[in-house]
Amino acid sequence: MKRFIPFLKTPPRVALVRLSGTIASGGRPGSALNDAAVAPLIERAFRRGKPDAVALVINSPGGAPVQTALIAGRIRRLAEERKVKVHAFVEDVAASGGYWLATAADDIWIDESSIVGSIGVVSAGFGFHGLIERFGVERRVHTAGRSKSFMDPFRPEKTEDVARLKSMMEPIHQAFIDQVRARRGERLSKDTDLFTGDIWVGRQAVSVGLADGIGHPLPKLKELYGPKVEVMPYGMRRPILSRLGMRAAGGVMDLAEDRALWARYGL
Repeated sequence: MKRFIPFLKTPPRVALVRLSGTIASGGRPGSALNDAAVAPLIERAFRRGKPDAVALVINSPGGAPVQTALIAGRIRRLAEERKVKVHAFVEDVAASGGYWLATAADDIWIDESSIVGSIGVVSAGFGFHGLIERFGVERRVHTAGRSKSFMDPFRPEKTEDVARLKSMMEPIHQAFIDQVRARRGERLSKDTDLFTGDIWVGRQAVSVGLADGIGHPLPKLKELYGPKVEVMPYGMRRPILSRLGMRAAGGVMDLAEDRALWARYGL
């Protein structure tokens, strides 16, 4: 109520948005990050109660590049529209798309053991042609269009398909590089190649300019906005079945893919 009484001084308010999980256009509701799922959350954080700043708490190994760009772009548009500063705080990991999200902030704070970076693009899959041959299964594919059947996992890998895939990955990688350079600017080390897909931990990341320092949300926000700062948390709600530990059969594959992404960073 004090904010609506003009002659009373009110403490600074910071909206704290938790962005945790892999980034995917689909996935299990309440676990995967995508623009459709987090848009209402981010919009409320910037608009409700006229916050003095927005803090992002990020814990993500990355995922879909388009969804990542959409979320980060939404954060920047709202920050500029509302003239609100944005701070990012990394928990276990902000790698690949997770780091792209962190660059939407004006500064990035990490833990001594946080993993950041992985500025690259990866495409992973399986080849089953040897398996189906063993069981006498014949693969039949008919197309209209020379390039319609591409990277078929049930056929031997083709050199031209691999070359085409790499040519598709290069502009995505370049977009990632452009985002990091635009947002981090002169803070980036000129002595280290930061765009190989490598990762850095804690103070290593600070030393190469991928983060601004070591800091946790509440202590850092008190340091920046004073000891009376009010923190307003916003987070995605998990569906009731997930909270009870139950998942649909289709969620098993999503869970396996999630685990594979986290496992890249030993988590």
